[in-house]
Amino acid sequence: MMDWKISRLGRADTLGIETVSRWTFDAWGGLHPHTTFDEWRDDTREDCGARGVPSVFVAMNDGEPIATASLTVSDMSSRPLMGPWLASVFVLPAWRGRGIASALVATVETEAQEADCRRLYLYTPDQVAFYARLGWVPFESVIYRGERVTLMHQDF
Repeated sequence: MMDWKISRLGRADTLGIETVSRWTFDAWGGLHPHTTFDEWRDDTREDCGARGVPSVFVAMNDGEPIATASLTVSDMSSRPLMGPWLASVFVLPAWRGRGIASALVATVETEAQEADCRRLYLYTPDQVAFYARLGWVPFESVIYRGERVTLMHQDF
């Protein structure tokens, strides 16, 4: 039984933005050593669009955020012409293995399709098999910010 739901994170949701920013900063902030948490949080708030690109989604359980994913204009500074991107897919460890990440990915894909996007990109260091199961296609392996990552796309 699904005891959680996905909703759009709004710019006025200070607590949600703080929580999502902390998760994603702790997970990936080390790849951006010159970015402060405050800057990260401000960027997260800016990505909380009303519809389309950008958008931030959060899975909630009893009013508490448990996971997030974003649809963003750009997620790889070395590929500024690529976009939009599925980014910041994060599920709290206690909630993993319940299909939440897959549901968040599907939500972002639907949002991109409704915004008339023809292709969506992502990069991942270690979740290629997960995304491939969801229909994503790997197309390049690169070193990005000192880490080997695989670039993938999804066409609509």
